[in-house]
Amino acid sequence: MIHITIYQNHANECTGFRCIGHSGYADAGSDIICAGVSALVINAINSIEKFTSVMPQLETEAESGLIDCRLKNYSDHDVALLMQSMILGLQGIQKDYGNEFIILDFKEV
Repeated sequence: MIHITIYQNHANECTGFRCIGHSGYADAGSDIICAGVSALVINAINSIEKFTSVMPQLETEAESGLIDCRLKNYSDHDVALLMQSMILGLQGIQKDYGNEFIILDFKEV
């Protein structure tokens, strides 16, 4: 299962996220849930790096599927928009495929 935790401050601003695991929906290379989650997460990180002045702090580990992203300047409008877009896409996958394969939760930090 893929577990995604969205970190938020007391004002509900997204300060980062942690994504870990594999969905188990299908074999590696054929798993559309893992592919969709990976595309959304990696695109959000790449877009923040390319289109804003914010450089995410990243921790990754391929075997476990870990991507941990922390944002120093999370109140930047463009960063917030890109993060909300990623969250919307992840919520869509969760809605379509259910909690058996992807869990998305929010944690105040």
